[in-house]
Amino acid sequence: MTTWNAERYDTEFAYVSALAGGVTELLAARPGERILDLGCGTGEIAAELRDHGCEMVLVDSDPAMVDAATARLGQPAILADGHDFAVDRPVDAVFSNAALHWMLRPAEVVARVRAALRPGGRFVAEMGGAGNCQGVVDALRAALDERGLAEGMRSPWYFPEPEEYRALLAEHGFKVTAMEHFPRLTAMAADAGGVVGWLRMFGGTLTAHVPEDQLEAVLERAGELAAPGLLRDGVWYVDYYRLRFAAVAQG
Repeated sequence: MTTWNAERYDTEFAYVSALAGGVTELLAARPGERILDLGCGTGEIAAELRDHGCEMVLVDSDPAMVDAATARLGQPAILADGHDFAVDRPVDAVFSNAALHWMLRPAEVVARVRAALRPGGRFVAEMGGAGNCQGVVDALRAALDERGLAEGMRSPWYFPEPEEYRALLAEHGFKVTAMEHFPRLTAMAADAGGVVGWLRMFGGTLTAHVPEDQLEAVLERAGELAAPGLLRDGVWYVDYYRLRFAAVAQG
């Protein structure tokens, strides 16, 4: 399980929230709506939605993120697993950015989202889709393979194809109104540490089986192997593929 560093997330990896403009436009939140931010992180996007006049419900499964979001908005965020959360009364929309791919039992997540929504409510999200971060993962796998450790690598992510997720939404009573799967090569901050820093922040599960005395060497080697594809003119990139969608709860 990944343990988050909220301060690093807000500084070195601030692009995660900064690139959410497309999905917040798709949400098209209206003042007065009650919106649940699922996987709210440090609350940056939720704060913007509240400033727009929305009533926010904040949910995250990580205590550090819950504390950060609570401090940012001055209202309690809820510590809850995305597979098993509930609300005291229905919301107009469930919004999520860069969080759903961390939830490995998607049918349970979509069921809880449907239960939280009023009839006609919206589920709008952006997540990692098929192919997400493949260059980074391939470089790490190659570095592990050199040491005979590749077999133990386990992914912490669910990166679906669009039609797979469309079918999942339909099975749980949603009508899909928008679905887009697209590449987004993303520049990293200069102080983020490149692919090595990215793996330290997001890839703990991938390397959980690596002996501690070999971990740094594995990460450094992964950075070397990733450089030809992801280091360009001194700038590190991550090869993201995103899945962005909107769906309406039927019935």
